[in-house]
Amino acid sequence: MTNDHAIKLSFYGDDFTGSTDALEALTLGGMPAALFTQPPTPEQLAHEFPQVRAVGVAGTSRAMTPTQMDETLPAVFTALRDLDAPLCHYKVCSTFDSSPTIGSIGRALEIGLRVFAPRVVPIVVGTPMLRRFVAFGNLFATVGAADGSATTYRIDRHPMMAHHPVTPMHESDLRRHLAQQTNTSIGLIDLLDLTQPDDEIDTTIARRVRAGQRALLFDTIDHQHLHKVGRLLQRQMTVGPLFAIGSSGVESALTAAWQTSGMIDKPAPLSPPPPVDQIVVMAGSASAATAEQIDWAERQGFATICLDAAALTDATTGPAAEERYCQEALQQLAQGQSVQLYSTRGPLSPLERTDGEALGKAQGRVLHRILDASKVRRICVAGGDTCGRVVQQLEITAMTVAAPLAPGAPLCRAH
Repeated sequence: MTNDHAIKLSFYGDDFTGSTDALEALTLGGMPAALFTQPPTPEQLAHEFPQVRAVGVAGTSRAMTPTQMDETLPAVFTALRDLDAPLCHYKVCSTFDSSPTIGSIGRALEIGLRVFAPRVVPIVVGTPMLRRFVAFGNLFATVGAADGSATTYRIDRHPMMAHHPVTPMHESDLRRHLAQQTNTSIGLIDLLDLTQPDDEIDTTIARRVRAGQRALLFDTIDHQHLHKVGRLLQRQMTVGPLFAIGSSGVESALTAAWQTSGMIDKPAPLSPPPPVDQIVVMAGSASAATAEQIDWAERQGFATICLDAAALTDATTGPAAEERYCQEALQQLAQGQSVQLYSTRGPLSPLERTDGEALGKAQGRVLHRILDASKVRRICVAGGDTCGRVVQQLEITAMTVAAPLAPGAPLCRAH
């Protein structure tokens, strides 16, 4: 890596699991990175994380209303802008699920334009390693194993994302999807544009910007496209600071470009930490995949505790419920078992309507008490919104990647 101590990239993740996805892409791409729960100061970085060259903040804007985003994002974006990185990335899920009323990516785009005043906002969503593809502006996602049983769906026909309980995807053209959330003019650099030499694409970008397009969506269906987009982003960064929106494809694209240019080296393989005898799992995701994981862990002998969401979020019953679940978990740990606690078990689970933020914080308090009263030092939290709310209760300042586990979900070391 070049002997330059400046921050090369900053990012804000709109949920916690998405933030660790970006953190992993940077680390495995050779860029030393740390993920913070609050924007770090330059002094904090210099004293506590001197080797870090990419800085992320794990947020919760995916679950926010536009008004809440207006109240929260400007200050965070300003703090990241003041780190003087040439690019700040608003990290979203590679399924791009959002709506005009919850997790509006369009509103984040508008706030980013105001705070960073970039020449243009690149939007990079396709991430081939996660089996997400954008072709002529339309998003596709693959479901199933890579053994021949996988099927690739347009996102508005995806069996899960088309029926997401909060932000269902009913439009696959991401420009049309964003047009429901913002009046900002958004153009496209499509697969045909990407066949041109980089200089010609730069000219195309400049022409689109002059025509009034404030953001440009980039097609990406394979690693070659992603690497080319990385080169284009690197070239645009020489014109002026950038604000970008997209999946961890942004980090994958840039680290590939930086390796090619010699700015960073290919990383040495990470040595995974040794296994542990027990872990504690806190699950708040209603996805079918999480339900299958809960079922699997139960078959492996995990003690399984179903949380009463209504009791945990009620001002009268909440404290006693937290104490009860904490003691039940500690009893199982004392018997040598790993423990999983869950508030919902799949999309068909009969979960009562509760305050999601209050529930996540209650789950965080329960987990904090379990950790304080036991020797367990390895945990798993399932659910993007749940992760953000739980970690807020654990007094964690930052995280770095300890080892890769599954794509986009690394084992992290808490600081």
